[in-house]
Amino acid sequence: MNFFESQDTAKRNTGKLIFLFALAVLSLIVITNFLVMAVLSFGGAGMTSMAAKTGVHFDPMMFLIIGAIVSSIVLFGSLYKISSLSGGGARIAEMMNGRLLVSGSADPAERRVLNIVEEMAIASGTPVPPVYLMEESGINAFAAGYSPSDAIVAVTRGTIDTLSRDQLQGVIAHEFSHILHGDMRINIRLIGVLHGIMVLGIIGYHLLRGGAYSRRSKDSGGIVFVGLALVIVGFVGTFFGNLIKAAVSRQREYLADASAVQFTRNPDGIGQALMQIARNQDRSYIKNPKSAEISHALFEEGQVSALSRLYATHPPLNDRILAILPRWKGDYEESDWDRSVLAAAEQKEKPFEQSRREKATAILTGATGVLLADAVINQVGNPDGKHLDYADALVRKIPQLFLDAAREPSGARAIIYFLVLSKDESVRGRQLKVLQSSADIGVFDELQKLYQSVSEIAAQQRLPLVTIALSSMRQLSKNQYQLFRGNFKTLVEIDKKMSLLEWSLQKIVMHSLDAVFGKDEAPYFRKKNLKSCKKSVSVLLSILTHSTVQDGMLNEETFTAGADELKMSLQLIAVSKIDFDTLNNALDDLADLKPLQKAALLKACVRCITADGKIQAIETELLRAIAATIDCPVPPLLSD
Repeated sequence: MNFFESQDTAKRNTGKLIFLFALAVLSLIVITNFLVMAVLSFGGAGMTSMAAKTGVHFDPMMFLIIGAIVSSIVLFGSLYKISSLSGGGARIAEMMNGRLLVSGSADPAERRVLNIVEEMAIASGTPVPPVYLMEESGINAFAAGYSPSDAIVAVTRGTIDTLSRDQLQGVIAHEFSHILHGDMRINIRLIGVLHGIMVLGIIGYHLLRGGAYSRRSKDSGGIVFVGLALVIVGFVGTFFGNLIKAAVSRQREYLADASAVQFTRNPDGIGQALMQIARNQDRSYIKNPKSAEISHALFEEGQVSALSRLYATHPPLNDRILAILPRWKGDYEESDWDRSVLAAAEQKEKPFEQSRREKATAILTGATGVLLADAVINQVGNPDGKHLDYADALVRKIPQLFLDAAREPSGARAIIYFLVLSKDESVRGRQLKVLQSSADIGVFDELQKLYQSVSEIAAQQRLPLVTIALSSMRQLSKNQYQLFRGNFKTLVEIDKKMSLLEWSLQKIVMHSLDAVFGKDEAPYFRKKNLKSCKKSVSVLLSILTHSTVQDGMLNEETFTAGADELKMSLQLIAVSKIDFDTLNNALDDLADLKPLQKAALLKACVRCITADGKIQAIETELLRAIAATIDCPVPPLLSD
């Protein structure tokens, strides 16, 4: 399943959504016109006999005026709703009364889901999304946000209490597919679109109530009729809205199921989770009245109605199970045969468990292998089982003190500060002095503990620690984040120079957290192509050329390897002409590329850093920093 093609499909789905939205609005305009004209012709208190005989009279000017009013109301309602959700996934989780789960919970089920989400984030190369718990007994979940940087995962109490670890892992993997493949952005826009379509019905409801309370007024009859007409339009809008959700959502659920199987290498996990829904007394239903707004984003249907088959946002449960488990016989109950097969598979798996971990550990500690550009690009946004093995082995090697620190806000800031402490004793002394006087209470103490424990962390452990810390830092207030941001900038500039490691770390941290704390508007779909960003491409490939050492190759040869991949005439820029502001501006420009153009760009970057057939740890971090900045999550780069 190609990440960039999925992103491109999501972009096309937005076009489909706009087209369906336009059709729905046009239908509402026609219906509203008819109802308003009917009210004016037959509903007025002073209706004449001539009006009764002529009936509804079509007035082109009135049609245009009503059309403009309806369009404006629907558009304003949609934009208002989307704007209200600009806080990203956290805003939607809070709308659903979700409670943020934090590290150190006494509930083993809560700790288990946090561990699974953390493991999958490290394996997929995304920041660890915060996890929210909805106190609902139905088995359900959703992911929400505009990008991996501001994504969250929400689960119900029924999900974490009912499902086994493998089943829960299948559900979480399904939600990570939505995070990685651009589905979340569509889901938020659907919420806004549907709200806009239903605004007329909301207005009609209030007019109806207002008219009922003003019976003495001579105009109250007209108000009641207009209110009733708009309520009818609201019902029509709801109908169209549900059809739009069904048209956009159904096929994506099959794709997310298939992606979950690939990620976990365990079709029984997600397959059995779906069977658990059928066995569960409350199935996947959510009682929160706002669940209708996000029904298309849920793991399974959140409500049931008489028209469920017509505008269901998910394929039938049986069809999903059969697509995952072709040998399934239609029995939701776990049979003796199922239990014996699973037990045999589990017993057979045990002898290989140690060897899989040893293989993953070897990947961590051994020399990096030759990685072809195509092989690297195919891993982008497309993790599989070996990445989960890697993540498991890697987390086991990180000192527990550092893991615990990364999982809470004060320690998370200390982790980031720790990673940019200079090896030069005099520079490090000045850095520590700055933090001692300006860091938030408790952060400097946490940093001291870390530094007294170990003076340097292994290169392969840096990005996973940052990945975990980013989730914890989303709990900061905006003022706390601004203080952290200022301190971080001071630390990296205190020696009047910035290393590639510092720059990579800065780009990953600031890009992820600015999406949460620094943006008031929702990001838009990318539309640029490489030809229009030629100068920025030259800057990026030039800095990669100057910053990496390719054995036995000249800089011009390294640069040409990347330029030839793009089939573009580019010029190698001298390193003296590239500062970090220039590089940051270039990356901001390239972040607006179309999805398939991003694939070509990253492939050219890989060709630069693997021109000699090898890839070093610093080159991996540099590539992943670049990819993170343009919202292309790169999992750990593993050899076969």
